[in-house]
Amino acid sequence: MKLSFYGATHEVTGSCFYLEACGKHIMIDCGMEQGVDQFENQEFPIVASEVDCVLLTHAHIDHSGELPLIYSKGFRGDVHTTSATYAL
Repeated sequence: MKLSFYGATHEVTGSCFYLEACGKHIMIDCGMEQGVDQFENQEFPIVASEVDCVLLTHAHIDHSGELPLIYSKGFRGDVHTTSATYAL
């Protein structure tokens, strides 16, 4: 098992974690950074087409805002979340 931290590691916005386990590639949140800083507009560090699924913890943009970006880059897996988050 390998867990990588790609977002919200240098500030409290842009949550994105990547779990590789049992042959699966799971993204936990896919958040957009908010505000201007030196990390803004960094290249997405994961090959989107290799992501099997996204586990979305909640609908705030700093946890979900990059979902359209990974879709445009080839992600076609499922997004798992609660029914309340899905409704938003």
